[in-house]
Amino acid sequence: MSTYLIIIFTSLLLALLSILFLIKFIFTQEKGSEQMQNISNAIKEGAMAFMRRQYKTIFCLALVTVVLIVVANYFGNLSKGYDIAIKQASRIGIAFITGALCSGISGYIGMYMAVNSNIRAAAGAKKGLNSALTIALRGGAVTGLAVTSLSLLGVAILFLIFGGISGNDTLIKEAPSLLVGFGFGASFVALFAQLGGGIYTKAADVGADLVGKVEAGIPEDDPRNPAVIADLVGDNVGDCAGRGADLFESTAAENIGAMILGVALYPVFGWKGILFPLVTGAVGIVSSIVGLFFVKADKDTDNPMSALYKGYLVTTILNLIFLFFIVKSMFSGILPDGSRINYLYLYLCAFAGIVLSYMFVLITDYYTSYKYRPVKSIAESSKTGAATNIITGVSVGMESTALPVLFVSIAIFTAYKLGEAALVGVSNGGLYGIAIATIGMLSTCAYILAMDTFGPITDNAGGIVEMSGAPDEVRLITDKLDACGNTTKALTKGYAIGSAALATFLLFFAYLEQVKTILGKPLDSWFAVDIGKTEVFIGAFLGAMVVYLFASTAIRSVGKAAQYVILEVRRQLKEIPGILEGKSKPDYATCVDIVTKGALKEMILPGIIPIAAPIIVGLTLGKEAAAGFLMICTISGVVMALFLNNGGGAWDNAKKFIELGNLGGKKSETHKGAVVGDTVGDPFKDTAGPSLHVLIKLISTLTLVLVSLFR
Repeated sequence: MSTYLIIIFTSLLLALLSILFLIKFIFTQEKGSEQMQNISNAIKEGAMAFMRRQYKTIFCLALVTVVLIVVANYFGNLSKGYDIAIKQASRIGIAFITGALCSGISGYIGMYMAVNSNIRAAAGAKKGLNSALTIALRGGAVTGLAVTSLSLLGVAILFLIFGGISGNDTLIKEAPSLLVGFGFGASFVALFAQLGGGIYTKAADVGADLVGKVEAGIPEDDPRNPAVIADLVGDNVGDCAGRGADLFESTAAENIGAMILGVALYPVFGWKGILFPLVTGAVGIVSSIVGLFFVKADKDTDNPMSALYKGYLVTTILNLIFLFFIVKSMFSGILPDGSRINYLYLYLCAFAGIVLSYMFVLITDYYTSYKYRPVKSIAESSKTGAATNIITGVSVGMESTALPVLFVSIAIFTAYKLGEAALVGVSNGGLYGIAIATIGMLSTCAYILAMDTFGPITDNAGGIVEMSGAPDEVRLITDKLDACGNTTKALTKGYAIGSAALATFLLFFAYLEQVKTILGKPLDSWFAVDIGKTEVFIGAFLGAMVVYLFASTAIRSVGKAAQYVILEVRRQLKEIPGILEGKSKPDYATCVDIVTKGALKEMILPGIIPIAAPIIVGLTLGKEAAAGFLMICTISGVVMALFLNNGGGAWDNAKKFIELGNLGGKKSETHKGAVVGDTVGDPFKDTAGPSLHVLIKLISTLTLVLVSLFR
């Protein structure tokens, strides 16, 4: 075990050194003119003010939750004896607090780096494309490396503390199940961070667009718009802080799910099956670090997306090489029947996961890029007004769910069969093949998150350049990077959904493993979930319902919060003379404050629904019904998230396609229809959609934490 622990902690040390190097690089870059710095400082102040108030709210909610889960686990394990009940409950509580704290730190890091990188990327654009590209990506890379490293560190340390380093087989096998509290804590914070940030960013965006673009006829990021600073703040709190917490809990949940399945294969792999996800995460960090330094644009005319793809390709190739040797080292051996483990098949499982990540990137690009048929069809439909734009956009969003579901199904089936072929006659061999595929898909997470955070940094840089009145050639560079950033944000959302689909599949079977342990059944036995039972069918029915109810409340929350912004912007344009003429300065701070209050108020109800629902189902209908709830909620949640993310992204880029001068260009009737469609799509792709893949993992970890309490 010591060799693999050295690999894990060496990679974490390398990540820390890389983070320090990147931070030093970013903070030594120029910050531009005084006007640019003033705008950046306003964004920074608004973002940090929101974070402080949001985290205070989340802290209060987390405090209540940790008390409830500790009490629940105490009574759920009381039949095993007082000492065991106290021990289990306290460990779950410690894990929850640690996961919640690390998730919160991840979100803060994402925010902090974004608001300090945007001004430097804007100033770097004056030097050329490569300078701005490098600054923006390295700012995102700090977030990517910090988040994945924190997740790996948290899971590894708790595993060792809870018995992983003891050398006692019983304690080693018990340790992964105690980690579910860490995953639940991470998911809990991520859900509210994504919800609150998503509501904020889209309320500000909708308010700024409808009153600024449609009613007043002023451009995006125009300093005359009172909501423009709130809109730029929203890019950070939604896409940086929210996504940082989101992908932190993704890596944590998937590692924990795979480790629990590794316990079931302990007779075959021993502790190696449990430790494999952590070792894979470690080499993924190293691969991502190398890939980041291959990103370069030689000329201002170069396509920045091509440079980012080059880095991603290098990361992937290195990862595949590392994975081969890790799989060979950890999974070579003899099965109980005397036959050899076919480690090549297990390696192909990891390969299948990586291929799936690429397929999600390609499919998302097809449905959200204005180069292809789906987005162009939405733009064309805008010629006859907003109604036809919305109809076509809904159609495209629904269509976009087909291919991802098909490829996820193919990947699951392929990995399952490869796992069975590699581990002939071993129970759960196929499931562990799926676990390896999931870990393979997540192994490039650090680079993916760097690309994701790159998006809001470049968006903010473009806004700062526009508001400061920089020359057209500078704006041309930031526009190119902003368009690239829109693509990376869409791609990483697709990636997050794909990884969530595989992760929740793992967590579902991890739940079944926990049920078998509680019931005293052998881990190589089968716990059937009979969909024909009334209780199970009702649980499954409720699982589907929760997805729609959650999405509904999240979207409605954006609408409610946006109303506050719209009324305030209209008031300022009416009551403060000279704003539209550029003679008076709008009151940006009031808009920021209004959106902050509205977002925090509106995030509570949609956040409570996914926490309360599975608990009620498990307590009233039982363990089997909770399994049905979890399974159908996962399926419905993945499909709904795909629809919302891709549909929203397609609406957004249909508008951008028209703004490039196509179909009448800006201020045309076609453009007005597209702006309305984009406004509808905003809460789809930036609030409800990203929150849904957090929701399904939160429900998975919550059921794992409270399974002992279910009847």
